[in-house]
Amino acid sequence: MAEKLDVEGFVKELCGGFQLLCDAEKGLITAASLRANSELLGMEGMTLSEAEFCILMVRLSPGMMEDAEAWLEKALHQELQRTSSRPPL
Repeated sequence: MAEKLDVEGFVKELCGGFQLLCDAEKGLITAASLRANSELLGMEGMTLSEAEFCILMVRLSPGMMEDAEAWLEKALHQELQRTSSRPPL
C-alpha cells in the first residue's frame, strides 16, 4: 500500500490509523485504547514487546521500514518549502 501513496497520502493513512486507535476523549493512544482496539491490528494476545512490534509493522506493510527514511526526508522537505513560502506573521 505504502508504495502506491505519495507522502501526503501516506501521512493521511497514518493519521487515520491514529484516530482509529486513540482514546476519543483524550485524543491520545493510551494502553487502554490500544488494548481495546488490538483486534483491529491482529494483535490480540500480544504483549507488544519490541520483537512483536517489529513483526506487526512488517506484517502490516513489508515495504514500510525500507521506505520510511525516504518518506520522512521528502515530507520534511515539502514542509520546509511550504513554511518558507508563507508570508511572515
